[in-house]
Amino acid sequence: MYTVREYPHGTFSWADNSSTDPETAKAFYMNLLGWRKMEHPIGGGMTYTVFQLEGEDCAALSGMSPDQLQAGIQSQWNNFVTVDDVDALVDVVTANDGRVIYGPEDVFDSGRMLHIQDPTGALLNLWQPYSSIGAGIVNTVGAMSLNELWTADVALAKDFYHALFGWEYTFDGIFTRIFNRGRFNGGMLQLDDVEPIWLPHFHVADVDAAISRVKELGGAIHIDRHVDADGSRWSVVADPAGALFYILQLAKADPWVE
Repeated sequence: MYTVREYPHGTFSWADNSSTDPETAKAFYMNLLGWRKMEHPIGGGMTYTVFQLEGEDCAALSGMSPDQLQAGIQSQWNNFVTVDDVDALVDVVTANDGRVIYGPEDVFDSGRMLHIQDPTGALLNLWQPYSSIGAGIVNTVGAMSLNELWTADVALAKDFYHALFGWEYTFDGIFTRIFNRGRFNGGMLQLDDVEPIWLPHFHVADVDAAISRVKELGGAIHIDRHVDADGSRWSVVADPAGALFYILQLAKADPWVE
């Protein structure tokens, strides 16, 4: 079990799901990944469901607001990067052709958030923690293990995120690996015919069994099992409400936060 008590600036630290069918989605993830849930009313008849694994917060889910449903926004996973000072990065975002969607704003006493769109069109949240650091467990079965950007312009995204977080990169001919302060922190994939999006990976013990379980629970398979050169196995799947994410069977645990 890999528990976390603090994330360095520029590190992925949390993911939550905005769902068009929250009750079905909650049951799906609890059955697939072994999560338990804690319900937190947030006003307006809305609930923020925090999932737990081994007693640690690991992800969350909430229903779409009526305005979001009316606008036809699709279910999606929202990814968060911890930063030291959210407000200090507003001008960095805009100076590098990014867009501020909303914020900075305090989220109760949990932290301060800035919701942005990078120059390629992908959405991301910056998180300055107060009482909540994000996920208290990572990179073990059932927990988030990686965050990956799909975009048609990796070069532009690399420049933007280097200016914003100081990220460095390596490239193997297909996959761009992100490093934050020398530690593996995510990836980027050049895809020309998809909407730019950040997707979380959740670690599973057996990707083949997890693929079967996704189908049984009403989800869908978007990319069937793939085996990487290091032996890691993964698939891109969707929950019953349509939110995309990876399931990943790591060949070797390599936590980037200790």
